[in-house]
Amino acid sequence: MRRFAWAVAVLPAIAVGAAACSSGSSSAPAPPASTGTQSSRPASPSGSGGAVVAVHTSNQGMVLSDGHGRTLYLFEKDAPTMSNCDGACAAAWPPLTTTGAPQAGTGVTAADLGTLTRADHSIEVTYHGHPLYYFAGDHSPGDTNGQGSTAFGAKWYVLNPAGNKIDND
Repeated sequence: MRRFAWAVAVLPAIAVGAAACSSGSSSAPAPPASTGTQSSRPASPSGSGGAVVAVHTSNQGMVLSDGHGRTLYLFEKDAPTMSNCDGACAAAWPPLTTTGAPQAGTGVTAADLGTLTRADHSIEVTYHGHPLYYFAGDHSPGDTNGQGSTAFGAKWYVLNPAGNKIDND
């Protein structure tokens, strides 16, 4: 009789515990690992934790790029301490973000590198006061497909090594 009473008392507790554990199982949909904008951002080079900004040759001349040669752009709607590109804009023009101090690559003046905090609390790299972005339509190092675009209410330009826009219009 004692065994039966013990089984009646313990088995429901085990069942409740198992149900609680299974509610977080892999069969439940997992939350997204990141937002659309974050997943479209190229990652910073590993090691230093800081995004690298360098200079590479393109069809626009010598332009700013990340450490892998992917072209960087400025958005004329931005202010030096504030990005005006988020949501759909940041999906098309992912910001260059960093998890550490930005690193000056070949041809870049380290003193011109800076950061700002975006509305989503990520840290965006700036150069010569301009927040820096990739263009989702650039697929290979050196591409400049976003040059001169007027998407999202202002023009987008590649930058020269001094941090100024290259405007060939």
